[in-house]
Amino acid sequence: MFIIFFGLIGAFLGLRRANRMNGARIDKLWLTGLFCILGMILGLLITIGVDRSGIL
Repeated sequence: MFIIFFGLIGAFLGLRRANRMNGARIDKLWLTGLFCILGMILGLLITIGVDRSGIL
């Protein structure tokens, strides 16, 4: 659940950054995908940390 959530947040932030830089459509797709993958990796690390600590 954390993975999907952080992936969507990453995609949103990547799209915002590409729009701020006035990027072309390929730039928007590339940055959205990159930030989505980075967000999913962060979500995976958080999921592993929560599982090992036994918080949830």
